This record gives sequence, C-alpha cells and structure tokens, in this order.
Amino acid sequence: MTDAAVTQWNLPDSDICSAALRLLYDVSPAFLADHCVRSFVFGRELAAARGLRGGIDYDEELVFLACALHDLGLTDYGEGDQRFEVEGADAAARFLRDRAVAEDRVTPVWQAIALHTSLGVAHRFGPVQAVAFLGITLDIDGRDRDALPAGFADRVHAQWPRDDLGYAIAHRVARGIAAKPDKAPPFSFPAHIHQLVNGAPPMTFWDVVDNAPWGDRARSLPC
Repeated sequence: MTDAAVTQWNLPDSDICSAALRLLYDVSPAFLADHCVRSFVFGRELAAARGLRGGIDYDEELVFLACALHDLGLTDYGEGDQRFEVEGADAAARFLRDRAVAEDRVTPVWQAIALHTSLGVAHRFGPVQAVAFLGITLDIDGRDRDALPAGFADRVHAQWPRDDLGYAIAHRVARGIAAKPDKAPPFSFPAHIHQLVNGAPPMTFWDVVDNAPWGDRARSLPC
C-alpha cells in the first residue's frame, strides 16, 4: 500500500490506522489485505449513500480499524483454535490494547470483526459495526452495489485487484479448519466452507438432536 493510495482515497492516516495498515500488509497475502482495504472504501461509500457521515454519524477511524484487521484470524499472526472471526477479533483487540487504545474503542472493533459474517446481527450493535459489515459484505457478494456511484467499483478494483477473492478466501478459511476442525462449529459460515472445500459431511439440526443424550424422537407435536 503506497502513501499515494492512502492520500488519493482519503484513508484514515492517524498513527493507529497507519500501524494497522502496515500490520495488515505485513502479515496477510495480497488478496486478503486488498480485500480488507476495499471493505472500508466500500463501507464508507455505502454509508454516504445512506446519508451517514464519517466523524458525525459513525467513527471513521474505528470502521477503518475493523475493516483493516477483520481477517487477521486467517493469518499466522492471528491463527488460533477458535473460528476465524473470533480469532481475528481477539488479535485485533490485542493489537489495539498493546498501543494503549481505550477499551471503549477496542470493544466496537472487536464486535465488528467477530460478527462480520453474521447477517442480521452485526448492524444491531452500532454504527461502526453496521458500516464495517456493509463494506465487508459488499466486497464478497456485491450486496447493495447498485447504491455505489457509477464506475466506483471499477476504480476501486483498479487500485486493489480482486484476485478471485471469493474462492481464495474460502480456501484460506478451509485450510485452517482442515488442521483444526473445531474451528467450524455447526451451522456457522466456517462449517459451510468446511463442507464446500474440505468435503466435510453436512450437519443438520436433526443430527444434533439425534446425537444428544436425551432420547428425543420425531413425533407429531402441536406448534
């Protein structure tokens, strides 16, 4: 990431944001680091389309930190035994606390990262979590792309190429789960990736019930 790109795209450049950006590119493959930066740029633009202003309606620095650090759980820096979203949140929180960031600023970053695959949940925690979720999600599945200005996504991708992100990140998630299957709890996004990439057998709620020790059996019950 060049200083020129930071200036051109008006990325937050406080000391903590600059440190986070350096960490991101130091520990992440290029496709993952570029995804994290695009997530912020897209999130900020979607927020603007909804009439939300950085520094007034949401804390732009915290959104940047959440987006920049949200996939640390897919790097050696943040790798652990938990699902990658939580590992990334914990790694980001450690990074911020080590630099004396106040706890009331660490918490929304942790939440935004831990919940970034939780559709229908993240936005209920606050504007930082909501804006980060918007950008991260758009960069994966294109949700709300029509709200972006004409040509905006093309300019973003010219600066930060996609490198087949959707498939690349799925294999990155699956690699960690193959070594530690407990990183894919039932019904989670990591579990879905485990099935798609690693060929893990799907698990249904009936499997959970039938494997429980309580002897529940299917029968007609009143709703």
